[in-house]
Amino acid sequence: MLSIIIPVFNEHESLVQLHAEITQVCVPQLIEHEIIFVDDGSKDGSWQIIQQLSQSDPKVSGIRFRRNFGKAAALTAGLAAAKGDLLMMMDADLQDDPVEIPRFIARTKEGFDVVNGWKVRRLDPWHKVYPSKVFNWMVGRLTGLKLHDHNCGFKCFRKALAGEIRLYGELHRFVPVLAFARGFSVSEIEVHHRSRQFGYSKYGFNRFVRGFLDLLTVKFLTGFGQRPQHLLGTTGLLCFGAGTLGLLYLACVWMFGHALHPMLAQIGLASKVWESHPIGGRPLLAYSVATLLLGAQLLSLGFLAELIVANTSRETDTFSVADRTHG
Repeated sequence: MLSIIIPVFNEHESLVQLHAEITQVCVPQLIEHEIIFVDDGSKDGSWQIIQQLSQSDPKVSGIRFRRNFGKAAALTAGLAAAKGDLLMMMDADLQDDPVEIPRFIARTKEGFDVVNGWKVRRLDPWHKVYPSKVFNWMVGRLTGLKLHDHNCGFKCFRKALAGEIRLYGELHRFVPVLAFARGFSVSEIEVHHRSRQFGYSKYGFNRFVRGFLDLLTVKFLTGFGQRPQHLLGTTGLLCFGAGTLGLLYLACVWMFGHALHPMLAQIGLASKVWESHPIGGRPLLAYSVATLLLGAQLLSLGFLAELIVANTSRETDTFSVADRTHG
């Protein structure tokens, strides 16, 4: 069965049409499905529409939040309530075309665990399209998973993945990356993107700032989540080493300038390079001490992070099982 999870936030105008389009696609093609609307604190009557749809169609169910908690929270609630073997995420603003649903299912039947949508012809303003292209390039470079449209909310994946990832903040857009890091196979298909018919975009410029910060979080979680000392400790050792070298250099300058200079001057071997200069006023001293202390702090944080991981991580956090023998 296919579970279609749709976060809703002040989109009452599109819900009836979206439900009708999904039904027109799934029923004729005998796609067993359920539709889970998650009302993320709407104030425009969206919940009343969801209640009406659930009363008229047993395949529809709804979840209502007390206030707006964000898209990731809405998707998490929907994933927890889903009963299907395949899970699909799509937006409620009608920009995702339900006609694409059979193509997503067909791609999963080819053996892929996650299928991500790719809005080839994106009908959004230029100030959203071009930054998104830069963002997709950055995600590919940092994570190793190169997709054309990580931001696309139209995704389909197997239920096994839902039990192995945790969505919070803005991490819902990184579902393919999180899956890829755990060994799931990821693919993408071109999807039809429609222009907005109702409402307005819920995302502004700050979305890109949050997206970049979340990208760094995902990179850390997928690359060093179980071995934080490898990142913090390596950086700490580099800083500690740089600070130590700086202090050693200043020590040599002091030694030659203060201790050896008078002796060398007596035998005529004094050099202006080693003339007496106080090292206390040199910027290098402050930089070296600060770098040395920063390195020590990073090493300490790395040890603390390792202790936290060792004492709080679950067994399922460190590996992903694809299959088991029976009997």
